[in-house]
Amino acid sequence: MDYNKVSKDILQLVGGEENVQSVIHCMTRLRFNLYDNGKADRVKLEKMPAVMGTNISGEQFQIIIGNDVPKVYKAIIANSGLSDEKAGMKRSEGKKNVLSAIFDIISGTFTPILPAIAGAGMIKGLVALAVTFGWMSDKSQAYTILSAIGDGAFYFLPILLAVSAARKFGSNPYIAAAIGAAILHPDLTALLGSGESVSFIGLPVTAATYSSTVIPILLAVWISSYVEKWIDRITPTSLKLIFVPTLTLLVVVPATLITVGPIGAIAGNYLSVGVNGLFENAGLITMILLAGTFSLIVMTGMHYAFIPVMLNNITQNGYDYLIPAMFLANMGQAGASFAVFLRSRNKKFKSLSLTTSITALMGITEPAMYGVNMRLKKPFVSALLGAAVGGAFYGITGVAAYIIGGNVGLPGVTTFIGPTFIQAIIGIVIAFFAATIIAYLLGFEDVPSDEANAPSETRSGTVGKEIIQSPLKGEVKALSEVDDATFSGEVMGKGVAIEPEEGEVVSPVSGTITTVFQTKHALGITSGQGAEIIIHIGIDTVKLNGEYFTVHVQEGDVVEPGDQLVSFDMEAIKKAGYQLITPVIITNTERYQSIKPVKTAENVKPEEALIVLT
Repeated sequence: MDYNKVSKDILQLVGGEENVQSVIHCMTRLRFNLYDNGKADRVKLEKMPAVMGTNISGEQFQIIIGNDVPKVYKAIIANSGLSDEKAGMKRSEGKKNVLSAIFDIISGTFTPILPAIAGAGMIKGLVALAVTFGWMSDKSQAYTILSAIGDGAFYFLPILLAVSAARKFGSNPYIAAAIGAAILHPDLTALLGSGESVSFIGLPVTAATYSSTVIPILLAVWISSYVEKWIDRITPTSLKLIFVPTLTLLVVVPATLITVGPIGAIAGNYLSVGVNGLFENAGLITMILLAGTFSLIVMTGMHYAFIPVMLNNITQNGYDYLIPAMFLANMGQAGASFAVFLRSRNKKFKSLSLTTSITALMGITEPAMYGVNMRLKKPFVSALLGAAVGGAFYGITGVAAYIIGGNVGLPGVTTFIGPTFIQAIIGIVIAFFAATIIAYLLGFEDVPSDEANAPSETRSGTVGKEIIQSPLKGEVKALSEVDDATFSGEVMGKGVAIEPEEGEVVSPVSGTITTVFQTKHALGITSGQGAEIIIHIGIDTVKLNGEYFTVHVQEGDVVEPGDQLVSFDMEAIKKAGYQLITPVIITNTERYQSIKPVKTAENVKPEEALIVLT
C-alpha cells in the first residue's frame, strides 16, 4: 500500500486539510473532527481499496482502515500541517448535541491511551495465568515487579487520562497531569483513607479513592481548562509562567477534593451499580441483548462510553459483565465471516473472508464486519444472532471478566481468569459456531468472481434514463460558478447549482431520505432508481448550526416529487453573510454514463426537469 498516496487522497476527500479540525486514530479507524461533515465524500472514500467503510458517530467522521491505520495516520500527519500536538487543541465553534459531545470527549480521551491500557492489561492477564498454573509464585519478586508493570497504568490512570483530556479540552497537559498526581499522592490517599474528618481551610473534604477512577479526573480537567484560560487571560505576560500554573493548581485541586472528585466518584459508583443491577436481576435477558447488539454499538463508536463503567466495575467490585458481551460480539463476527469462507465460490473473496475471520478472532472486527459481513448483509445478521446465543449461555452461567485486558479476542482470554473461566471459553466457542451455522444456513448472494473487488456502484452496471427534478425555484448555474472548490471541482460528484428565489426545498425524486445533517443545511436522498442526491443549501452555512433552517423530514422517510423537505430564511442567512447558491449533486456519479443539466443560466421551478441521468 502506498501510504503517502492514500493519506493525500483521504485528506482531499474529507474536504481538504482546511476542513480538518483534528484527527486521531484507534486500533482500526481514523477519527476526524471536521468543520463540515457534508464536505466529506463518503462514496469516493468507500471506493478506495484501503478503506473498508465510513461512519459518523456524533459529530466524529470515522474512516475504517484496519490494521494499517497507524501507518496511514503517520502519513497524514507527515503530508499535512496537522500534528499530534494539534490533534486535540482545536475546538469546534458549533453547538453540539450534549450526548454526542460526551461520547466525543470519552472517545477522544481514551483513544490515545489505549496502547498503554492494552499492554498493561495483557501483562496482568499473563501474570494471572502464570500464577493460576503454578508457573510463578505470588510471593516472588518477579511477581511483584510484573504486577507493578501491569497495575501501573490502571492505578495511575487518572494521570494518563489527565494528559489526554487536556489535549482534548485545549489546556496544558502537564498542569493536568499535576492535578492527577496531586489527588493520587500517597499522603493524601492515606489521609482520606484514615477514617478521620478531613477539611481544607474550613471546608469539608469528602473521603474518596481516586486510583483507577475515570469520571473525577475528566471533570477536574474540564474545569481546569476554563480556570487556566481565565487566569491566563487576566495575567500579565511577564508573570504567566509562574502565576498561571500556580493559581490553576491552587484552585482546581482543592475544588476537586471538595466537590468535583466526590461527585464524580459517586456518579461512577452509581452507574456501575445500575449496570450490575441489570445483570444480577435480569442477567439472561440483559446479556442476550447486549451481546447481540454490541456490534451495532461498535459501529457508532459509542462503545467507548462503556470504558469508565468497565474500569470502575473491575477496580471496585472485582468483576465486570460488559467485557464478556464484547468478546461474544467479536466471536459472532468471526464466525459469520468464517461461514462465508466455507460457502463462497469466489476464491479471492474466500481468502478475504478467512483472513478477516482470523483477524476478528484476534479482537479486531472491522475488517470482517465492514469488508465481508455487512457487505453481504445476511452474515452480519447472523453475527448478531450468534453473539446473542453465546450471550444466553453467559447469562445462564454468570460469566464475568475479572481482569481489565487490552484485547477482546483470543489473546485476551486471560481477562476471564477466575471462577467462570471454563464457562467463558465455552461461550466463546458457542458464539463462534452459532454464527457460523446460522450464516451458512441462511446463505447469501455470493460475490461474482470477476467482480469481487469492484465497487458496489459499478457492479450494478449502467441504468436507464432518469430525470431529477428541481428542488428549488431559482436560476440554474453551473457547478463551476460555486465559490467552493469541493463543489466547483466536482469532488463530491457532478450536478448543477441553483441561486434560489424562494426559501423552500422540495423533493426532486420519488425516493428515501438517507441523510439529514444535524445543522439542517443539507440532506441526502436516494431515488427509487438508485440516484444518490445531496442538496446543500448555501456555502459554509454549516456554521449557522441550524439557525434559520427548518427541516420537515427525517432519515428513512419516503418522499415523492414536490414534498416539502426544508424551509430556510433567505434574508436572515444573507444578512449573516452567507451565499445561498445551492448545489444539487449526484454523489454516485460513476454509476452513470451521462449526467447532463436540462438547462443552465435559466430560471427553473420546483418539479421541472433539472438533470438527466443515463
